[in-house]
Amino acid sequence: MNRSEKKDFVEKLKEELNSSSSVIVAHYSGITVDETEQLRKEMRENGAKFKVTKNRLTKLALEDTQFKNISDLFTGPTAIAYSEDPVAPAKVAVNFEKKIENFKIIGGGYDGEKMDNSKINFLATLPSMDELRGKILGLLSAPAQKIASVVKEPAGKMVRMMSAQSKKIEESN
Repeated sequence: MNRSEKKDFVEKLKEELNSSSSVIVAHYSGITVDETEQLRKEMRENGAKFKVTKNRLTKLALEDTQFKNISDLFTGPTAIAYSEDPVAPAKVAVNFEKKIENFKIIGGGYDGEKMDNSKINFLATLPSMDELRGKILGLLSAPAQKIASVVKEPAGKMVRMMSAQSKKIEESN
């Protein structure tokens, strides 16, 4: 990378981090290219990004963000996962760490606070934004369905009563 490419990389990463609510930092030494691509794919499917970054450039990008206090995590071969959804990168990274022994989460940040592994594991157990939206829609639509069935029920009783009466009339004829 030449100097202007490095500057562009830092600026782009800074923009992405400013629009993110959480960042997960991991050591990835020893994972295969296929495993890395699998992790990237899972991150994308969950609305998160995964990047292997140069520590010095990442520290520069972190300087003016809410995640500046995690810059000490960037030693050795590090990669980051981040997203606007605070749960997505933690959930995918924790699941991936369970499957791949060479992938180790070393920390992260959430809304300006530094997180250790216990906080990241807790964050990973929470429902994602999409799951929460689905639950809220389910809660909102349930009363409407009940109201519709209650309103519809008297008409249904009347139709069944009329049907029974018409069968009695037919049988008597």
